[in-house]
Amino acid sequence: MRFIDEVKITIASGNGGNGCTSFRREKFIPMGGPDGGDGGDGGSVYFEASKDINTLVKFRGRKFFGAEDGGAGAGSQRSGKYGEDLILHVPVGTLIRSQETGEILADLTEDGQKVLIAEGGRGGLGNMNFKSSTNQAPRYSQAGEEGVRLDVELELKLLADIALIGLPNAGKSTLISSISAAKPKVADYPFTTLEPNLGVVSLDEKSFVVADIPGLIENAAEGKGLGIKFLKHIERTKAFVHLIDCSWCLPGEEFDAFDNYTTIRMELEKYNPELLNKRELICLTKIDAMSDEEIERIKKFFEEQLDNKKVLPISGVSGRNVDKLKHLMLRAIEE
Repeated sequence: MRFIDEVKITIASGNGGNGCTSFRREKFIPMGGPDGGDGGDGGSVYFEASKDINTLVKFRGRKFFGAEDGGAGAGSQRSGKYGEDLILHVPVGTLIRSQETGEILADLTEDGQKVLIAEGGRGGLGNMNFKSSTNQAPRYSQAGEEGVRLDVELELKLLADIALIGLPNAGKSTLISSISAAKPKVADYPFTTLEPNLGVVSLDEKSFVVADIPGLIENAAEGKGLGIKFLKHIERTKAFVHLIDCSWCLPGEEFDAFDNYTTIRMELEKYNPELLNKRELICLTKIDAMSDEEIERIKKFFEEQLDNKKVLPISGVSGRNVDKLKHLMLRAIEE
């Protein structure tokens, strides 16, 4: 199923039913009096988060969603039928925002969380409600209230514990396929991943969710490449794993590899400076064809530039240090 993470739709709650103006006209009851019933309330529009849905694709082809109108009142004090509520199911992590004002109307972050967005119109009162000592035969009733019509934008932000980030073709898809059951497309060219992939990692009777974020490039925060389309998915993660391809790095080119690392960090800062405060695990990837001396040389250079912050060489193909990385991920989440 194609990943859809932003849609614009119109929702409308139901109109309330009109109250009824009616009088009893029964044989042998000469003084019948008013008996017009009330109109039914219109249906409301709710959004409910479900862990069984992972895209907003069902909203792509249809732009209007409306609840049922309330029924009109009738004689003999019969009330109109209440309009049926409309419950729209969306993925966990969906933001609901007003298109007109930009105001966030709801942020659905838990499975089963349900929120009322558009309340149905109230049904009008029938004329039986207006009888009094001074008005024995009221000949008026209330019209039902109109429902609420809203233009809203739905935006999905993935709820993952760990985000895999890095330049295109840094080995993110290979890694997530080796640590989880996720099966993303893996190929030897940039932008293989065009939409996020989620994988569940199991470790020591615990589990956590990892998101493979499509590759970022310089000026991604301004929309270049895949742009900010997927930067927002990093915001909700507890930590991220920064993957750097060092397989091409010859002696004297270590700074070029480090420059790739700083490029991504700069894009994160431009998008949201608070992202730099998240826990970060730095990994050198694609080390299969490298000697231990080459790996150690690049690792040492990175750690010197990062004030001795630890850097972990890994291989998603051979599995080298992958178990160690999984333990570091779990620790980052728990801390």
